Amino acid sequence: MDVYEMRAEHEAGDPRGRILHWHMVRDHSSQAMCGREIAPDSAAQSPDTWGSPAAQPFCHSCGAAYLRQVPQTTGRPP
Repeated sequence: MDVYEMRAEHEAGDPRGRILHWHMVRDHSSQAMCGREIAPDSAAQSPDTWGSPAAQPFCHSCGAAYLRQVPQTTGRPP
């Protein structure tokens, strides 16, 4: 079973910098589902946050890929 996690893309690659986008990663990868490399020390959130204000701004490409892999009405894994 795949494990999903939301990871931040920070401004200038600084893990304390402003969050530009939240991305979805699978199985603790450093590559987001959209293909962007995510720093291993970037901020992280549970995938349960997906679709909430805390997950904004969210990468649209990651969101589309996530929904194709976890096709539920809420977009959240069981």
